[in-house]
Amino acid sequence: MHIFGKILGTFFGFLMGGPFGAIFGLFLGHQFDKARRLKLAGFSSDFGSGPSQSERQAEFFKSAFAVMGHVAKAKGQVTREEIQLATTMMERMSLHGEQRRAAQEAFREGKERDFPLETVLERVRISAGERFDLMQFFLELQISAAFADGDIHPSERSVLHKIAQGLGFSSQQLEQRLKMQEAAFRFQQGGGFGGHSAGGQSRGSGGSWQQNSSSNQLSDAYKLLGIDSSADAKTVKRAHRKLMNEHHPDKLMAKGLPPEMMNVAKEKAQEIQSAYDLIKKEKGF
Repeated sequence: MHIFGKILGTFFGFLMGGPFGAIFGLFLGHQFDKARRLKLAGFSSDFGSGPSQSERQAEFFKSAFAVMGHVAKAKGQVTREEIQLATTMMERMSLHGEQRRAAQEAFREGKERDFPLETVLERVRISAGERFDLMQFFLELQISAAFADGDIHPSERSVLHKIAQGLGFSSQQLEQRLKMQEAAFRFQQGGGFGGHSAGGQSRGSGGSWQQNSSSNQLSDAYKLLGIDSSADAKTVKRAHRKLMNEHHPDKLMAKGLPPEMMNVAKEKAQEIQSAYDLIKKEKGF
């Protein structure tokens, strides 16, 4: 925690100008601490040129896979599903050659016992420029990693809370995202986004399975949008508009999302749209 500048600024400000001088000194000290924090994190201060867009994107990309590896290691042993998830994520991003090796190396670094999670999350916040949408995207990537095997272990949940806190999200915000992601996981498996259930049956196979699947899928669609099944059309539309605005691929790219992650953002937006279309059809608006 960087408070050295604040202490000195307040002290000398008080000596020179009393209470008002102390307040002004505190402000100057805060600016000094902020610049020092940025420098220690590997970036220039507000008075310098700062990192380029490509440097910020590279930092975001590397940190995402490193923290993903840390989440995978939370249970003590990285499972086959979690390794597969990392591989699948690389394939979704069309990573090849040097990019793929960089992602694999970052994932391995995240599994190390002395992985500096807090420091890495601080760098993510700086590289994202404190942009909510980008940090939310980062958090959702980690939640996806935890859901690799279809469930979240208590140790993974604990790490996710640390990640959320490090990115500036509250426990309540994380729990809401966990519920939405769990519903999204089932929605994908049920065929709302991809066309097949977890057991490999395609939609529309007939009988009670289809009826039960449709009912569960509709329930998950509501949870995916973060709303109750009793929500009226206005509430549904507002939730859909908010989520699409937060996850719009072009907007995320403009804010600094690495181009390698564009496909993942598109899939998430498509998933949200599929859930909305199902609810819209059910409610008839």
